[in-house]
Amino acid sequence: MSDSGLIDRIKKGDQQAFKLLFDKYHVKVFNTCMGFLHNKSDADDITQEVFIEVYKSINKFRGDSKFSTWIYRIAVNKSLNHIRDNKRSNWLKNIETLIAGTKNNEVEIKDTLGTDPEIIFENTEKADMLHRAIDSLPKNQKIAFTLNKYEDLSYKQISEVMDISLSSVESLIHRAKMNLQKKLLNYYK
Repeated sequence: MSDSGLIDRIKKGDQQAFKLLFDKYHVKVFNTCMGFLHNKSDADDITQEVFIEVYKSINKFRGDSKFSTWIYRIAVNKSLNHIRDNKRSNWLKNIETLIAGTKNNEVEIKDTLGTDPEIIFENTEKADMLHRAIDSLPKNQKIAFTLNKYEDLSYKQISEVMDISLSSVESLIHRAKMNLQKKLLNYYK
């Protein structure tokens, strides 16, 4: 069933239609949140908030844009609000995430690279450095880059989500790549 058909049914109170919509977009919304938050628990929480917001606001959806654009916009905004609201305690969460991530990454890395602790540590350190570099980008660069690289959205889709021109998206992603190169070049020297 099409998004518009599901939305019409949801507006009439059809719970099954909402479940179908949730099933269709849950993974995409979670991945979007994860691209910004880098923490599974936080991404799960924000994903739930996104769908609560969708359910509460579905009558406000006018169809001026695609539903996928609307839900991505909600996911991006909720993720950025979460980051902003939790900035003070972020350093503690990052330490916990790094410790937990190291344990989780060990299993994944061992499966692909063997059990060499040095390789495990090096890959965990590289992933953490990349996440920190992405997090340090200016807001719009981070949004555009994350939607492109983590969500594999086209520049056109990103322009719709961010409500900016296609050339602005191209510029943001280009500048994000240049900034990341500068930040990561120092790390790899």
